[in-house]
Amino acid sequence: MDKILEAVVMSSYPNNVKQGLVRCVIEAAKQPMDSEQCWSMLELSTKLYLTGDTKYKREIGKEVLEVYGHYHPEEFEEFFNVRFLLSLLQEGYGPLGKRSHYVLDYIQLGLQFVLESPSANSIFSLLRIEVLRKVCERPSPKQCAKISKLLTQHPQCIPTGQHQLLFCQQLIRCIGQFQCISEGEEEIMEFLEQVNKVSGLLQRIWRTQTSAILPSLKELFTIISSTEEQEAPSNALASVVQFVPLELMDGVIRNLTNDDSITDVQMMMAIGRMIDWVSWPLGKNIDKWIIALLKGLAAVKKFSILIEVTLSKVEKVFSKLLYPIVREGALSVLQYMLLSFQHSHEAFHLLLPHIPRLVASLKKEDSNSATSCLEQLAELIHCMFFRFSGFPDLYEPVLEAVKALPIPNEDRIKHLLGQNAWTSQKNELACFYPRLASKSETGKIGLINLGNTCYMNSIIQSLFMASDFRHSVLNLTEGNSQPLMTKLQWLFAFLEHSQRPAISPESFLSASWPPWFTPGAQQDCSEYLKYLLDRLHEEEKTGKRIYQKLKESSLMSQAVEQHYLNKTLIEKMFGGKIMTKIRCLKCLNVSSREEAFTDLSLAFPPSDRNVRGSTSILPVEEIGPQFIEPPENAGQHTGSPWIRRKAPKAGDHAAPPVLVKTLGFQEPREAANPVRGNDVGVDAAKDPLSTAGEQACAPKDSRSVPDLINYFLSPERLTAENKYHCENCASLQDAEKVAELTEGPHYLILTLLRFSFDPRTMKRKKILDNVSIPVVLKLPILVAPEETEEVCQRGKDGAVPGSGFMTVVYDLCSVVVHSGVSSESGHYYCYSRECTDTVPHGQPRDGVPKPASDKQLDFEIQWYLFNDTRVSFSSFESVSNVTSFFPKDTAYVLFYRQRAGRQSCLLREALAEAGHLHGEPSLHKDLMEAISKDNILFLQEQEKEARNRAAYISALPKSPLWWRDLDRDKDDDSSSGGCSPAAGGGGSGSFHGLVF
Repeated sequence: MDKILEAVVMSSYPNNVKQGLVRCVIEAAKQPMDSEQCWSMLELSTKLYLTGDTKYKREIGKEVLEVYGHYHPEEFEEFFNVRFLLSLLQEGYGPLGKRSHYVLDYIQLGLQFVLESPSANSIFSLLRIEVLRKVCERPSPKQCAKISKLLTQHPQCIPTGQHQLLFCQQLIRCIGQFQCISEGEEEIMEFLEQVNKVSGLLQRIWRTQTSAILPSLKELFTIISSTEEQEAPSNALASVVQFVPLELMDGVIRNLTNDDSITDVQMMMAIGRMIDWVSWPLGKNIDKWIIALLKGLAAVKKFSILIEVTLSKVEKVFSKLLYPIVREGALSVLQYMLLSFQHSHEAFHLLLPHIPRLVASLKKEDSNSATSCLEQLAELIHCMFFRFSGFPDLYEPVLEAVKALPIPNEDRIKHLLGQNAWTSQKNELACFYPRLASKSETGKIGLINLGNTCYMNSIIQSLFMASDFRHSVLNLTEGNSQPLMTKLQWLFAFLEHSQRPAISPESFLSASWPPWFTPGAQQDCSEYLKYLLDRLHEEEKTGKRIYQKLKESSLMSQAVEQHYLNKTLIEKMFGGKIMTKIRCLKCLNVSSREEAFTDLSLAFPPSDRNVRGSTSILPVEEIGPQFIEPPENAGQHTGSPWIRRKAPKAGDHAAPPVLVKTLGFQEPREAANPVRGNDVGVDAAKDPLSTAGEQACAPKDSRSVPDLINYFLSPERLTAENKYHCENCASLQDAEKVAELTEGPHYLILTLLRFSFDPRTMKRKKILDNVSIPVVLKLPILVAPEETEEVCQRGKDGAVPGSGFMTVVYDLCSVVVHSGVSSESGHYYCYSRECTDTVPHGQPRDGVPKPASDKQLDFEIQWYLFNDTRVSFSSFESVSNVTSFFPKDTAYVLFYRQRAGRQSCLLREALAEAGHLHGEPSLHKDLMEAISKDNILFLQEQEKEARNRAAYISALPKSPLWWRDLDRDKDDDSSSGGCSPAAGGGGSGSFHGLVF
């Protein structure tokens, strides 16, 4: 019968004809027959099953085996013996070089017919040894899957005791070497199914033998932490972790992170490879294990590992958000990585170029998964904006991409940041602040944030960029008996000459720290600035003063020279004077008091008060206040200073008013047509750049700096509880108070009083109103009549005969921005540029301004953005628009520099004579030596760090295809179906890139 069957199978008849004949043979096999005939049929069916070159032949072999196993059990048991199986497993079947791949399938098929036989236990014992030997030989995924299928169906064959533990470990080693060569979708799906069968076997073993779990995990960790492997272990290992009971997680992680035998390099290698598992599509709970290990490392303060791994892997995790099948796990890992990485913006900034493309792709996908991901991603992005504010130029494209998505409230943001931080002790991360390989491309140097010290950093950078002040500080001689000024000199010198990308202001912070400030807490930068300038002023005033002798000048009388010699450096640079006058409305007596100031604090008018349109506020054109008419019974005082400044009657020849203006880049000598009415005068039409700037920085309903100055200078009625005690009347009387600037500082500091006490909440709240900032400001300064005439004859400054005022022009040079809603929180950064008298301006010709060249314009608008350690190029447009894009980022402290004019010429000439303004100051020997030594030390640190970093980075697993996903999406936005990110399906190349 075996010959007949073989002849039929080998014939050239069609398969349907063969099938009929085979049916006859199989039916005949169900009848009793002798042992020899059974052996012949079993040998033939074995041959067909193991070496058949077609699926049809193997199917016939299988059918015959099943019939004989069922109808001839004794003969089948005798044939299917231990010696035969051992030969199959060790030597294979078939000709040498063409051994059958179906031996395990054959054994699994035959086992079902010998389970009750006397030889069953011998067969099981054999298979327990042989399957262990097989996995030690590292079989292919297909063969491993067959072993797993065999053992799952016949658990009696699973090794026991120590062999079982060894079997689990070796099986994990096999999984670690699994690779899918093909990129075809069917082959990949088959590969995934094979991996699932193998890991499923481990799960089965662990359920019955929990003692095997921890040794198995130890083997897994040994594999993924190895630094000696030629090839990275397969991501298929992720399938193993998903079956580990979550209740074991805490103990496993604790043991790992506290094991002193595990080196940092091994740990970094392991967590890096685990993070790669987010791309494994069949894993469950993998994200939980990754996050648990990251948290475990944070608990034992392994911050260097966390930093390196996060910076090297965050982009890959982010790229996996394109794929719905792994999106949920990838997003969980990404959220923890970013929310925990709070000491530096580095990780978040790595993603900035890719966020808009990902958002566009998710919107295009238009699925529930994509919508949920978008909302969570937007929340994460706003948390990062909140934590790392001060990068408006970088954030603008991202903000535009997510503007239509929900914005979390501040409490939610603080909750997320608080619960995910690596540590609550920020000083523990002080040595891990952003490592910058080289100076910023701007050539400027940043300042390290020492724990909420951005308020100081922004002030220091603003003072440093005040070039006249910087040069004066750097020119101070040794032994000047000014310890704080000396520390500032050293800090400025390092900012000028250090090779470091950022330096630590720790020494200056400890010396300039206001005693009532709380360490580690956010502070008010304006309060710090006032304290610092006052300290520097008092130190010079009371200590040993050393001034360089000013040479006699024909333009400087001895009295004026003595006046400047008696001034401190702070007074020279930032000191101005303001006259406060109070007039009794009954007797019209005027009392006045002149006071010095280093900054003007500008309050916001009440919300119901329109500065630009209200006649009760000082019109911009009339710098002297229009006081309210006195009572009719009041006597006429011909000498009253207010009579002269009352509004002119019709027909009177009034002097042209002096304006508080916002200008473009315009020479102070240019004639400006006064703007009638109460609006701010803007000569924007004369300069195309100023027109653009004004449009950018002056939204329709916003206030402007001139508005706030006008409100500051406007008259105040003193009535009711605020009545004024008039000495002339010897009683309390209604009065009016007005302020007038009598001396303009060289550097005008304006503080916008954004923080006010809210009695309802008992907290200081922030006024978030947008305030447009003019790049050039004309300020009225009250002068004596003889000075006015002298100025007019010289043709300087724009003084108007008879007005009592002259116009002083100021250029904006720094803007300190506060990001946040409270003075006790948030972040400070600053925009700055260097203003000098050498800045070229377009010169008017025949009354028409001559436009500046492109080069000049570039020079004019070159701004820098200082944000702690990061310094970047910026522009006035960015300064103007920052609040429009980021409503919580508002200008707080402004620095203006006075342009060359009569009032400033004395100081400028004095400084120039002293060598302050011409060329860079020469530093004294000790300071130069200190800088040189530190630069050498920095180079040595760089070399050492480069070696250490190379060792760390070389240990990280390589993933060359990280960004193929997003790059493909960018290059082929029109793709549809398959596995395009929009379709969320399964194109062959994309899917292979996802898993492997």
